[in-house]
Amino acid sequence: MNAASRIVSLLPSATEMLYALGLGDRVVAVSHECDYPQEVRHKPRVTFSYIDSSRSSSDIDVVVQQKLTTGQPLYGVDVALLAQLEFDLVITQSKCEVCALKYEDVVAAIDQMGRIDQVSILALQPNSLEEVFEDLIRIGQFCGSKNAAEAKVQQYQQRVDLIANRLASLRQEKWPRTALIEWIEPVMLAGNWMPEMLRIAGGRAPRLDASGKSCFTTWDAISAFNPEVVVFCPCGFDLSRTCDEVSALQQPEFLSFQAVRDGSVYAVDGNAYFNRSGPRLVESLEILAHLLHPQQIGPPELSSPAETAWRRLF
Repeated sequence: MNAASRIVSLLPSATEMLYALGLGDRVVAVSHECDYPQEVRHKPRVTFSYIDSSRSSSDIDVVVQQKLTTGQPLYGVDVALLAQLEFDLVITQSKCEVCALKYEDVVAAIDQMGRIDQVSILALQPNSLEEVFEDLIRIGQFCGSKNAAEAKVQQYQQRVDLIANRLASLRQEKWPRTALIEWIEPVMLAGNWMPEMLRIAGGRAPRLDASGKSCFTTWDAISAFNPEVVVFCPCGFDLSRTCDEVSALQQPEFLSFQAVRDGSVYAVDGNAYFNRSGPRLVESLEILAHLLHPQQIGPPELSSPAETAWRRLF
């Protein structure tokens, strides 16, 4: 297999991986959601959203559910723009039709252009930190940079192990009960790799459904768990947007949480961290460990200013 030299990345996490491997010069186009690092903002954007992301979380959910029920797409491909570009690899996902363009739509677009036999398509679908690291190595392999990818993963794993080792002496019954909120209205508990991250960071999570995926629940159900720490990390929302939404919450069940009474409610940039299955998941783990155990884990050194990454709300 020849190393890919002209890449279309339709996934923000994959775009970050490519740049982390020093392959940014091979990226010829990205998705409308790719926003990091700064250099990527000048790349052609070959996808778009049918959802008005400026609306409230409850309004967005209503529109998303309506479109899913009626079989309407949430995202689209600018086939005309894509057809103007030369590329030999497309990186997309096959995990979540709400989070990004569907795999089937990517294949259909490339087939419409008559290039289905000329282009490799790499679909990512991680469910754990290990699988995120494996995806980084797969991207490196497609690009002829497997050794560099393996070295990068080793660096990331060392940082993960450092957190785990520093917290190893803490008894699990002393870990704070922690709710990671991936969507605000209706409320959703974070799944996929985030329960694993919470365990490494020394926190106890409420019980998820058997699939381990993010799941809708109720404030009343979370109240029964009575979290000592709440971290709002809604998918697609930056820190400012998250703070605005949480400040409007008036549910009595939420206001009764021990975390609210103790001043341990935090907002984070869920778009850049936590939900994006790329290199900054390691920074997300370091943020979470610091919020839960500030005596053992100091403030992390982040790739973006800390004041844009997280904030204490209550």
